[in-house]
Amino acid sequence: MAALQAQRLFLVPSTSTPSTSTARPRPRPRRSSVAACRAALHVPSGIHAAQENLTFQLDWIETPRVPASPSSEVSLEKLRAIADAAADRAEMHDIIGRQRDNWNHLLLHSTNSLTLAASAMAALAPAAPTMVALKASAGVLLATAAVTMAAVNKIQPSQLAEEQRNATRLWKELEREVRGMLALGAPIAKADVKEAMDRVLALDAAYPLPLLPGMLEKFPKAVEPARWWPTRRPAQPKKSKSFGRRGAAAVASGNGWTQDLEDDMRGLLRVIKAKDENEFLTVGKLVLNLNKGLAVAGPALAGTAALASVFIGSGEAGTWASGAAVLGGALAAAVNTVEHGGQMGMLFELLRNCAGFYRKIHEDIEANLAEPDVDRREGGELFATKVALKLGRSLSDLKQFREMASPSVRDEDIKEFAGKLF
Repeated sequence: MAALQAQRLFLVPSTSTPSTSTARPRPRPRRSSVAACRAALHVPSGIHAAQENLTFQLDWIETPRVPASPSSEVSLEKLRAIADAAADRAEMHDIIGRQRDNWNHLLLHSTNSLTLAASAMAALAPAAPTMVALKASAGVLLATAAVTMAAVNKIQPSQLAEEQRNATRLWKELEREVRGMLALGAPIAKADVKEAMDRVLALDAAYPLPLLPGMLEKFPKAVEPARWWPTRRPAQPKKSKSFGRRGAAAVASGNGWTQDLEDDMRGLLRVIKAKDENEFLTVGKLVLNLNKGLAVAGPALAGTAALASVFIGSGEAGTWASGAAVLGGALAAAVNTVEHGGQMGMLFELLRNCAGFYRKIHEDIEANLAEPDVDRREGGELFATKVALKLGRSLSDLKQFREMASPSVRDEDIKEFAGKLF
């Protein structure tokens, strides 16, 4: 029935009858919903053509670039100059370090050759027909060996070579850090340039290139850790952010710092100062005292042997003089071999550098803990990872130093060292 009614609505008769005034107007046929949708979607062809021709060409529109400020450009150029200077310094120290290492080997062998040849001449002089010539040759060679030993002991070529090796590594490290800042493309501030310049000047002062003057003291009165970083300025006092209840585990805080992490770092500070740094300084003092004794004994023995060679062939004392010259020359060669063949100067410098390595870690931790605003510190997790890597430990290993932060723990009770690398 519904279908028949729908058909009646759409049927139009072929013949029409005259309308009367009383006749109602014929209702207009309704369109189905499908037909209405089709009609609504129907677009004239002209509009289609207009749409096809309507294209947006935006290639010519350029995004406006914000010009960098002149001060930022100058800072960027300064940082590039510092990176180039660091690369140049690293190459210079590497070349000079190899040269001074060659000095150590060449002077060691040549001085020992002089001393042993002079000892042999002093031993053969009493029975040789050319005693005067042998005696004079032995005296000259022994005197030359004594002077050479004194000069070499003053400059310590093995220690100089170790200084240049460490300086090369530090200059390369500085260059990598500066190049990394430039690669980030972030704006360069004047503070960044000043910090890099301070590090350059500190490295130049810690490891000077010239031999005389400016050479580091090879026999200092007090043994101090090597310092190749600038002195840090004290943090400005500000209102600190509280971690909440002390002792709470894993308290969430800003910038990755927690109360437990602070306790780990404070305990680590005590261990580094009481064990690692102190151990290297103590051994460094022993090596320094031994090196001082050898540096004095070598030239003294060679000089005594040269003086004894003058009395060879002088009556009854000539026999004793020949023996003294031979013995003094042999002992001088032995002392020189132990001092420079064993590279006592290099060992002392290595101990100083290791103590400086732990001193720098100590100051880095102190600088972060001294900053009351945790948001201004270096990221806690990142900083802990860096410290763990420098010490040759894992992050979980750092937790064992937490109890060392307690005042009840004495320095004498600390048995384990913080570092595992050396």
